[in-house]
Amino acid sequence: MSFFPSRRHFMSSSFAALIQPEQTNPKVRAAREAALALLKPSEKDLQHALELHAQSLVVESYGFSPRSAIDGSAVRRAIEAGATNLELEDLQTDMLLTRVADDPTQQQEYREAWDASGVTCVLQNAGEEGSSPLRLLKRLAYFTYLTDRLPGLVSRAAAPDDIVAAKKQGRHCVYLTGNGIPLAQEWNSAPEELAHIRLFFQLGIRMMHLTYNRRNALGDGCAEPANAGLSELGRAAIAEMNRVGVIVDVAHSGWRTSLEAAKASRQPMVASHTGAVAIHSHIRSKPDEVIRAIADTGGYVGVFSVVSFLGRNGDLNAMLDHIEYLVKRFGADHVAIGTDLAYMPKSADAEWGKVGPRPKERPGYEALWPPGALDNRSHPSLAWTNWPMFTVGMVQRGFSDADIQKILGGNVLRVARAVYPKPA
Repeated sequence: MSFFPSRRHFMSSSFAALIQPEQTNPKVRAAREAALALLKPSEKDLQHALELHAQSLVVESYGFSPRSAIDGSAVRRAIEAGATNLELEDLQTDMLLTRVADDPTQQQEYREAWDASGVTCVLQNAGEEGSSPLRLLKRLAYFTYLTDRLPGLVSRAAAPDDIVAAKKQGRHCVYLTGNGIPLAQEWNSAPEELAHIRLFFQLGIRMMHLTYNRRNALGDGCAEPANAGLSELGRAAIAEMNRVGVIVDVAHSGWRTSLEAAKASRQPMVASHTGAVAIHSHIRSKPDEVIRAIADTGGYVGVFSVVSFLGRNGDLNAMLDHIEYLVKRFGADHVAIGTDLAYMPKSADAEWGKVGPRPKERPGYEALWPPGALDNRSHPSLAWTNWPMFTVGMVQRGFSDADIQKILGGNVLRVARAVYPKPA
């Protein structure tokens, strides 16, 4: 799947910065140097991988496009004015996701991060964790605003072919997803409860989580010890998503919920950002039985880049271990990459430092992370801008070019096309 003349594009692209690292953002350069020190690729493997990455359609199966830095002083003023925790959460999220639209300095770094990654499209989390339509609508509004303000840099892909067009035109795009299924919460009838699925599809949402860690009306999340599986309403939700054209995502669902969802779905479905329990047992990963069921739908599992979930040293090699296992066990047609990470601007830490003390708040209901399941560790080799290094690692491990291109984005595009409604 080649979109550019390889040599010419390679030498003119941001990947040439790996050969001339002084030209890159220092944060990007440090992350790449960490990955190169870990992988130690030969010059032949490095150049081949970078050329392949530049030619390939790279679509992240779940993640976050580069973020903005907050205005720490403005947040501090809001705290001093007595803003509630909800007000502060909305203010900070709005800043993280939209400030880049109105700040030329941040726009430059935003563009650098996109270009350094070589990613054309991110299946972008544009809905908060939960089932309240209004709550889900907030984050969707932020990305509508961002893409309306920066149409030449990042657009909303309404259909799968828009992703291909963005690649050909040298642009970036987001394919919007939601971290929950909107429910009416009136509990009169299943059709009434699920009517918002079509509405949110019309607003641009193309993939939805069934659950997020905790139990909801549709099924159990991955952190519920009962592991009770899918509810009847959950089965009805899957049927409606299949009908409307929304991809079913069980990344944060329990193992039984995931398995039953795969058996219920008539369309390809996914676990957009997960791992293999066989490599490292964690509530956010999936056992072989679940992965096989997802693969049998024609779907894929996307491998995350979260240190807490990967096992071993929590670095790029650990992530590659999961990818390699999945390819060997289930085939390259059923593997993708969904980092669950975002690039944060160089000024981010300094701006957060300006916020200072803020009101104490209870953990969010949706969290339910058991002790030890999640921490704040990170590893520079897994930085979001290191997508080219993911390709280097796959080349080193002997993956064919065709299989690498499937993992980098071909599988995500295939499933998106399979689920997206066909013209009448």
